[in-house]
Order: sequence, then structure tokens, then C-alpha cells
Amino acid sequence: MASTPADHQLISPDVKLGKGARVFGFTNLYGCEIGDDTKVGTFVEIQRGAKIGARCKISSHTFICEGVTIEDEVFIGHGVMFTNDLFPRATNPDGSPQTAADWVCLPTVVKRGASIGSNATLLCGITIGERATVGAGSMVTKDVPPGAVVAGNPARIMKPKAK
Repeated sequence: MASTPADHQLISPDVKLGKGARVFGFTNLYGCEIGDDTKVGTFVEIQRGAKIGARCKISSHTFICEGVTIEDEVFIGHGVMFTNDLFPRATNPDGSPQTAADWVCLPTVVKRGASIGSNATLLCGITIGERATVGAGSMVTKDVPPGAVVAGNPARIMKPKAK
């Protein structure tokens, strides 16, 4: 782990850190798994149940929520936001606060070797294909095929996988 003051990191005891994983300051990690030789930048939050593979780079200011699986050798740019609920609400129809029992976590998978550009937002329930690239600032609302390049809001295929 990178050498930073303990009060600048919150790494819960239930985090599984792989060999050679480096976590920089001002992070919040709990109940997640981080693979070997992965780098986690500053101001990153990785929630319970999220899984990060080996040799990944998670850049600063990124939010990785419950239900996200990132396979090996993935690049995540600065300020990338993942979601896990298509219909978020603070309360139920009767006005009572929602609890964990009141919503469904939809999983998102980022396959091996993919790259997600800075400030991209990924809606839940999708798969980013192996070695695909998501352009900076994109809003990804559906699956991205392996090797494709997508960009825009909503993200559209700019370049299909090379044949």
C-alpha cells in the first residue's frame, strides 16, 4: 500500500487487498476485493461487494458501487461513476425511508482490458466488452461490444471491433 497517513484512508478490515495492490490517500474502501498489482487513486470510493481484478488502474475521484465487477487489466479514468439502481428513490410510496430490501442491485461488468475514459457514467445492468473503449464524458446506457469504441450521450459505437 502507498504510504499515506491512516486518517486519510478508510480501508475497512473486510477489504481483500491483493499482493502489490496500492491504495493512495483519501479513499473509502469497504467490503470489496482488489486484485494483485492494482492501483487505486485518491478520492476513490469502492463499496461492499464490488470486485476489482488484477493489474487495474482506478484513477482519482471514481465511484464504484455494490454490484460492479471489473475484470483484470482495466483502466478506469478520473471521475468515473457507476450506478446500481435504475429507479432510485429515497422513500417508498407511503413516505417511509427505503431500506436495502426496497431496491434491486443490478450488476455491471467491465471485461478484461477495457478502458473507461474520465467522467464517464455507466448505468447499471450492462457489460463493457473485452478491450472496449468508452470515451471521456460518455453516458453508457447499454452493453458495449468487445473491442468497440463508444462515445457520447447516450454512448454510441464510433468504431466497431477491428476484424
